[in-house]
Amino acid sequence: MIFDVHCDALMKLWQDRSLSFHDGAPLHVTFSGMAEAGIKVQCFAIYVPETVPEEARFTAALEMVDIFFARIVEAFPSVKFVRTKQDIAALKEGEIGAMLTLEGCDAIGANLVKLKTLLRLGVASVGLTWNFPNAVADGAWEKRGAGLTAFGRQVVELLNETKRWADVSHLSERAFWDVIETACFPIASHSNAHRLCPHPRNLTDEQLKALIEKDGMIGINFVPYFLTKDKRRATIADVLRHLDHVCALGGENNVGFGSDFDGITETVSGLETVKQYDQLVNELYKHYSAEQASRFLFGNFYAHLPE
Repeated sequence: MIFDVHCDALMKLWQDRSLSFHDGAPLHVTFSGMAEAGIKVQCFAIYVPETVPEEARFTAALEMVDIFFARIVEAFPSVKFVRTKQDIAALKEGEIGAMLTLEGCDAIGANLVKLKTLLRLGVASVGLTWNFPNAVADGAWEKRGAGLTAFGRQVVELLNETKRWADVSHLSERAFWDVIETACFPIASHSNAHRLCPHPRNLTDEQLKALIEKDGMIGINFVPYFLTKDKRRATIADVLRHLDHVCALGGENNVGFGSDFDGITETVSGLETVKQYDQLVNELYKHYSAEQASRFLFGNFYAHLPE
């Protein structure tokens, strides 16, 4: 079983309404691919591109929610909407859980009611920024590097109250530390180790240790330029290096996978789509015990769901 905590298929389906989620060729994540790979839970991110005018972003987010339910959940009888441990535990053999997440709070502006609306619609995890600043905090690419705003602290407090994950992927470093101080349920849905690949989106050892000490989760992603600074094509061995590094910091129970499929144009060799997850699974079982591999693939993220 696999629990993948980040993909951007909703964005692609929103951008091109002609795509087939069943087996659309441009999509990395499809129904047939999930079924073939043994995906048990797939998180689908609401990501509103920066090119969308500010006044249209919340509408775009709602349109993606509609696509999630109409074209993914309701279109395939074996796909079930899930948000909690109980929902996932109720999945029958052959059923796939689809979870809704938010990548960046740009869609809500500075309006807490808009976030409450998305949470009521079933969003289970909230990424506070994309790479740029918004009303909540600064993103990883903002040179100013400011932390959480007063509104941002309200957002994190709401996530605590409603028992939702606060996702630190894409945050500035100062905002990261503010979230670690404030959040009850922090995760990094798709971030790798800065020590192995010094990209601004990756997390330093101090940040990774802080997440582990807070009993948060780290989702290793499959973005080639987050995996290796070498010019060669990234491989599954690079994915395992980042996994090993988090484990070496004491995070064996705090690490899983957040592929970032459909949010990337380049792919890891051997991990071109969700169908190739079996290649990663095979390598995990070569290098780790069956119990460890099972936790990396599914158990750790499942255990860290707030409810």
